[in-house]
Order: sequence, then structure tokens, then C-alpha cells
Amino acid sequence: MSDEVDDQRSECHKCPPEHCSLEKLSEVGVFYRHIPTQNKTEGLEKVCAQQGYDYRDEIVINREKLPNYEEKIKSFFEEHLHTDDEARYVAEGSGYFDVRDKQDRWVRILSEEGDLLVLPAGIYHRFTVDSNDFIHAIRLFKGVPVWTPYNRDEQTDKMSIRHEYVGKSTGA
Repeated sequence: MSDEVDDQRSECHKCPPEHCSLEKLSEVGVFYRHIPTQNKTEGLEKVCAQQGYDYRDEIVINREKLPNYEEKIKSFFEEHLHTDDEARYVAEGSGYFDVRDKQDRWVRILSEEGDLLVLPAGIYHRFTVDSNDFIHAIRLFKGVPVWTPYNRDEQTDKMSIRHEYVGKSTGA
């Protein structure tokens, strides 16, 4: 994606556009699977059993449902990492997850109904709704949810989880 973001809800393509393959997403550690919504329960149960997710909740992000909407959207779009994987299934709507690749460039991932994304712990990322301004996501966790985002700075670059992620993504 372009480094210049005028409207975070737009596609933000480079000129000319560069498209990212599922193989490239896998190389940076992002797990993707499409689970059609009519098979949502069965598909999510299978993934949860395979990956050890034992807790889930749901979030609806739009102006009517999310308190302090503008503030939350702004905070979701701050570049950050987590100490746990971030697993999201899009039940309805759509949005963008942006992740940093091995060369520290942004990759924009359009996530639509039926998409399951798992961002590995330690990867820098951010999220925004798209121009439809609506997403209903199921969040999956291992154990008690940890909600702490660590915004990117010199300290997060030194975190052990960041070093673990960088080591995995570079094959070190």
C-alpha cells in the first residue's frame, strides 16, 4: 500500500497498484482462511480446536454501536503490536488490516465477510473500517483476552515478542 494515507478508509493503493498474494501474507506470518458465513460455526470450531482458541467475543464497529467511535477508530489505526496473536473472523461488513512486511513496508489486507485473519504476536499492524464504515467481527483468544496494544517506539522494537516475531519471519 502507499505510505501516504489521505483517507484511512480508502484502498490506499500504490500507483501502479501492487497486489499481495496469500503466499506473501504467509511469509510475513499472517494466517488467512475463508470460512463462508453459512459454515461459520463448524469452520470456527475446527480452527479453534486446531489453534487452541478457547475464548471468543464479538465487536461491531460503526458509529451507532461503538461508544467514542472517532476516538476508537483513531486508536485502532495507531501502529502497534500485541504479545498475543490477533485472530479475527469477519461475520459481516469489511475493513482493512495493515501489517508491516519484512522490509518494513505496509501491506493492506482487505478483510470481508467470511475472512479469518490471524496476525502473529509481535507483528506491527493497525486496523480501520473501509468506506462502508461497518464491520462485525468475532475475536478469538487463547485464555483470558489481553487487550494491551503497544504502540511502536524504540521500546517496542526491543520487546522479546518483537524479536521472536522478527526471528520467525526472517527464518533466523
